[in-house]
Amino acid sequence: MRENRMGIGLLIIRLVVGLLFIGHGSQKLFGLFGGYGLQGTGGFFESIGLTPGTLMAFVAGAGELVGGILLVLGLVTPIASAMISVIMLGAIVKLHAPAGLWADQGGMEYPLVLIATVIGIAFIGSGKYSLDHHFFKKNAEGVISND
Repeated sequence: MRENRMGIGLLIIRLVVGLLFIGHGSQKLFGLFGGYGLQGTGGFFESIGLTPGTLMAFVAGAGELVGGILLVLGLVTPIASAMISVIMLGAIVKLHAPAGLWADQGGMEYPLVLIATVIGIAFIGSGKYSLDHHFFKKNAEGVISND
């Protein structure tokens, strides 16, 4: 029963965070959901010193999109978590850190919460309702194997 509840909890977290990252990646890559697409995002990236802007927008958008899809599926979750964490760390360094901690002042609070969430999932595991659970088993030490 406990494993079932934990699996449902992890599924909810993975779905919400993963779908939001899919949306952010789609904004950057395709201009969906009110986004600016590669050209617009690339121009913004250039303005904050990320050059070449369009390439950096593609890398960030692809990382968000693919990381979000993998997180939703619960597939190679540590890789998905690393992808998302690297992108959020970049956002902290280039945008949020100079404004301090708190989100209401443009600070790094929210990206830190996202990093903690995805790293926590990577350490806990993606849960019973995931492709990782389906394809891999964990031994007592938490090491993934496929025996």
